[in-house]
Amino acid sequence: MRSFLFSAYYWVASIFYTLSAALLALAPGRGPMTAAIKLYTRRMLWGMRALAGIKVDLRGRENLPDGAFIIAAKHHSWGDGFVMFANVDNLSFVTGDHMERFPLMGAVLRKFGAIIVDNCGGPEARKALVETAAEVAREGRRILIYPEGNLARPGEHFRYRSGVYFMARDFGLPVVPVATNLGCFWRQTDFKKTPGVATIEFLPAMEVGDDKNAFLKRLTAVVEGRSQELIAMATGEAVKPSVLVPTPDELKKMAAKEAAAA
Repeated sequence: MRSFLFSAYYWVASIFYTLSAALLALAPGRGPMTAAIKLYTRRMLWGMRALAGIKVDLRGRENLPDGAFIIAAKHHSWGDGFVMFANVDNLSFVTGDHMERFPLMGAVLRKFGAIIVDNCGGPEARKALVETAAEVAREGRRILIYPEGNLARPGEHFRYRSGVYFMARDFGLPVVPVATNLGCFWRQTDFKKTPGVATIEFLPAMEVGDDKNAFLKRLTAVVEGRSQELIAMATGEAVKPSVLVPTPDELKKMAAKEAAAA
């Protein structure tokens, strides 16, 4: 029953606030629409707590620097985005171009100043990411990015992509890693929700340095390691190493290679 009530609330609120944001996108400036999005995310956190029984314990706020920075977050479900926008001011975000396929979302994303990249990745996507992020960085806004580019199940992770490194290096911004166990209560896009206390934690900021691979290895170890500790805390099980899994696109490429070799 909790899952049903929250799902109904989620869709009604999402449709209402999407329509509101689309109308406010016609107004001068970004302020009115940003306020609507902030209100929407706070209403969704209320729904998670009051209807789904998921309370969020947000830790590590003291690790957020002043001014502009990049948040590199673990992505367990749609819920972690609500937490970020409800609690971090002046925030932009990186999203795949699939979001533009939703009615009205393209206009809202462009007005909001979202950084939209090609889901297929590659050099062109990286170039677009850096170019569109430059304006956001010049405005002194914070940037939310999910380095894996995919929703992950608890205990699993995808290869961390290099976009976060190039943004941080090119704009001289610190990177704040974020760990979570929210997937133990709201996994990916699943209908079922499990009541409990979900933890999302801002970890100490990192500088990127000159070695891309070394930075991505450090970032992966920090986010996945702490996320596994939070998952163990939620489940009562021993800490396990996270498992690297291929993305859907990587699986398609692997299948194509196998078919070509057959």
